[in-house]
Amino acid sequence: MISVVVPTLGRPSLGALLDALAPQLAALPDVEVLLVDDRRDTTDELAVPGTLSAYAKVVTGTGAGPAAARNVGRRAARQPWVVFLDDDVVPAPDWARRLADDLAVDERVGGVQGRVRVPLPADRRPTDWERSTAGLADGEWITADMAYRRAALETVGGFDERFPRAFREDAELAHRMRLAGWELVRGRHEVTHPVRPEDRWVSLRAQRGNADDALLRRLYGPRWRTTLRLPPGRRSRHVAVTSAGALALAAGAARLGLPCGTARRGLGAVAAVGAFGWVVGTAEFAAARIAPGPRTRAELTTMLVTSALIPPLAVAHWVRGWWRGRSITDGDATGAQR
Repeated sequence: MISVVVPTLGRPSLGALLDALAPQLAALPDVEVLLVDDRRDTTDELAVPGTLSAYAKVVTGTGAGPAAARNVGRRAARQPWVVFLDDDVVPAPDWARRLADDLAVDERVGGVQGRVRVPLPADRRPTDWERSTAGLADGEWITADMAYRRAALETVGGFDERFPRAFREDAELAHRMRLAGWELVRGRHEVTHPVRPEDRWVSLRAQRGNADDALLRRLYGPRWRTTLRLPPGRRSRHVAVTSAGALALAAGAARLGLPCGTARRGLGAVAAVGAFGWVVGTAEFAAARIAPGPRTRAELTTMLVTSALIPPLAVAHWVRGWWRGRSITDGDATGAQR
C-alpha cells in the first residue's frame, strides 16, 4: 500500500527518523522504506536499524539534489502510494495509523499532505532562522511529509530536476498535479521538524533559492507566485536597495576623478541620494527582522550585517538563475523527469 521514500545525505537526524518509524510499520499492510543515499561519497553504507531490516532498502541517488533523489525513490517504489519524508523530521507515535486513515480518499485525490510541527523555544522569542524553519508549518504541499499516488506522479513525470535545492520543487510539482486534474488535500498524520543547528550566516546561503525563483519566472511568467500560490517576497525592495547602493558607489567613484565644479557637486548629490536610499532600505529590512526576534547582542549583530548583504546577494542569485534559464520560454514546464 505504501512506499516511504526518504532522500538523505546521511545526517545524524536520519537515525531519529528511523527509530520513530520502525515500531509503527507493522501496523501498515504492504509497506516498504526506500532510503535514497544521495551522498556524493558513498564509500560507507548507510546504517539501517535491525528493526527495519524487513522493510528498508537503500538505493543510490545521483547526487543531483532532493528533486532528483525523490525521483529515484519513486521509480523504485512498488506500492500505490509514495510517501516522501525529509530525513530531519520525526514522525509522531501515531503517524502510521493516521496516515493509513488519511489515504482512504476518493480516487480523484492525488496527494495528501501531513501536518508539520516546528517546536520553538518557550523561554524567548525565536531567532530569524528559527522563524524561517517554523514557516514550514504553514507551507502548502511541502515534501517534509507528503503522500502522492504513484500513478499521479507518473502522470506528471515526477519532480522537476532543474530545481537543485529543497526549495520550490514541491510547490512546482503540486501545481502540475492540479493542472493534471488531481486534487490535493491535507491529512491528520503529523511529523515534528526540529530546528537544525546552523551558523549565523545561514540566511546568506539561503539566498541561492532566488535562482530557483528565476527559473519559476521563466516557466510560469510574471505572475508565477500567484500561479503557484506562493506568498509575496521582497525582491522588488531588494532590487531597489541594491540599485540605490550601486548608484551611490558609482556616483561617488565618478566624482573622485572630477575637479571642483558643477559636475562634481551634481555627482555628490546623486551619491548622497543613493546612499540615503540604501540606508533607509537596509534599516527597514533589518528592523523587520529584528522586531520579532530575541534581540540579543549576537542576533542584533547578525541581523544588521546580513540585512546589508542579503539584497545584493538575492539580486545576484536571481540574475544567475535568469541567465542559466535563458533558453526556457514562458510555460516551458517540461523539466520533469519521467
